[in-house]
Amino acid sequence: MKRAGMVLLFALPLVLGSVFSQQQFQEAPTGFDNQTNGSVTPDVFAAAESQFSEIKTAVDNGLGPTYNAQSCRECHQNMVVGGASQISELRAGHSGEDGEFVPATVTLRDGSKIVRRSLINLRATCPDAQEYVPESETIRATRMSLNLLGDGFVEAVPDNELKSIAQFQMDSTGGKVHGEWIEVPILEAPGTSAVGRFGWKDQHASLLSIVGDTYVNEMGITNRLFPTKITLLCSPSGIAQPNDTHDDIDQFTTFIRALKAPPQDLALAATPAALAGLQLFRGIGCTTCHVETLHTAPPGTLINGGTYMLPDALGNKLFHPFSDFLLHNIGTGDGIVLAGGQQTAHKFRTMPLWGTRTRPQKMHDGLSLSFENAIERHKGEAAEAVSHYRALPPRERQELVIFLKSL
Repeated sequence: MKRAGMVLLFALPLVLGSVFSQQQFQEAPTGFDNQTNGSVTPDVFAAAESQFSEIKTAVDNGLGPTYNAQSCRECHQNMVVGGASQISELRAGHSGEDGEFVPATVTLRDGSKIVRRSLINLRATCPDAQEYVPESETIRATRMSLNLLGDGFVEAVPDNELKSIAQFQMDSTGGKVHGEWIEVPILEAPGTSAVGRFGWKDQHASLLSIVGDTYVNEMGITNRLFPTKITLLCSPSGIAQPNDTHDDIDQFTTFIRALKAPPQDLALAATPAALAGLQLFRGIGCTTCHVETLHTAPPGTLINGGTYMLPDALGNKLFHPFSDFLLHNIGTGDGIVLAGGQQTAHKFRTMPLWGTRTRPQKMHDGLSLSFENAIERHKGEAAEAVSHYRALPPRERQELVIFLKSL
């Protein structure tokens, strides 16, 4: 049984086999045990987790005036701190005269406006700062908060590996599947960029960059990467600007980089039904985008514009996210653009399926409550795989779902 379960864990993308044949890779550590992956000591991990979980206030930390959460943990906790949660965010905007997406002009209760902002904060520290969406902003969408477990390994994947997957998809499907990679700025290293992989729209390549972005946009707390608030309405006097005077964003990033990857249910994965489901998942074409295995760069590699050196715990690891971290149009796009231009308006990052058994709401918007419904919603680039799925007899469909329930 143990040997059978390993079929899944060591399945490598064929396109990358020759690239990594001369390197020695080890499995990335997994677990819902709230322990460091080895990139930092347990004491450093515990201190970073405490900061990640701390409730922020307007007076002490500069929270708000508009915000979505009072701590990082509020949006990223299930099984352990850092996991996906039930929390969703709201985005809005409209189509301009040229058909391109225009971020919303948000109205505050006091009548003031915030222009060109697609993220709509759902909470405020005072009544006058509450945001409202005008009827003119006809594009509205919800996004589920993301799982952070294993993101340190995702950050360590070389750009060329993601680019190679995109090219393989084009070549092997005759262009029917064509994942898009986009270059995005590394904010802590001005003038540099890398392939985006974080956020539903791949808007960031660096964990520090997306942490700084999230701190100001989800909590309203300015930091050295994002030093300007969207509004100062109702802000307490005497608060330092930027608000993050203790470099919280570095602590948050340390914590995320030290998180283990989500574990698979190995007992379920080793059952005949799940093993058959894995073969069906591969056979109908799902792994073209939901790539089973990725690899990290060697220890000592400088990434993010030379600002971060991969430690031994993150270097030369293989892990199993079941995602290519590329942008695809699968027919569920909402028309919102964050990075990469208008061609990304109806594309989303392939949802990593690791840990997906820990949340009942599937897809980017959380509107699918079963694996079957999530599969059926796939269209566009995924249309052929869904057609193959529909052609399966009921027993094989059930086996495929049993496999997904092991992730």
